[in-house]
Amino acid sequence: MRITILNGNPRPENAEFETYLARLRAELENTHNVELLDLRDLDIHYCVGCWDCWVKTPGECVHKDDSALVCRSVINSDLAVFASPLSLGFVTALTKKTMDKMIPLVHPYLVIDRGEMHHLKRYQKYPLMGLLLQAGPGCREGDAEVTSAILARTALNLKTRLAFNKSMSEPVEEVTREINSL
Repeated sequence: MRITILNGNPRPENAEFETYLARLRAELENTHNVELLDLRDLDIHYCVGCWDCWVKTPGECVHKDDSALVCRSVINSDLAVFASPLSLGFVTALTKKTMDKMIPLVHPYLVIDRGEMHHLKRYQKYPLMGLLLQAGPGCREGDAEVTSAILARTALNLKTRLAFNKSMSEPVEEVTREINSL
């Protein structure tokens, strides 16, 4: 299985987060092809809602940044894992802007899907999605559940599903088992 891990930690000094991801990557590389993208090291601009990725440059953001690299890696994966500390009750801004820049992965055309309006697929296959969160100071009960629900909706919009939601308080081996069971 090809796995892309999107590291949404903006602070490399968060050693607990970085160590956890390094251990997870090492475990997964025993049986999978793993690419870890440190989003903080990429040039990813905020989506400005211009829709040019649908009109002028179909499938790619017209504003040149590294979002094309991220989208390419994600769409060519079997599993895309969003790893993020919880910040103010949600994924980091770095993770959120990356999620927003994935809109070129679908067509602008709309259809009714399960009683809801959604975009048409641009690709034949979309990767499963996973969520790996680190609770931080100021997090409240329910923050992870709300974040998981929003990422599940993002997955639905990107023609896939949220396959798992794990906390970094769980052992790396448990997350690895969960991924290996997919």
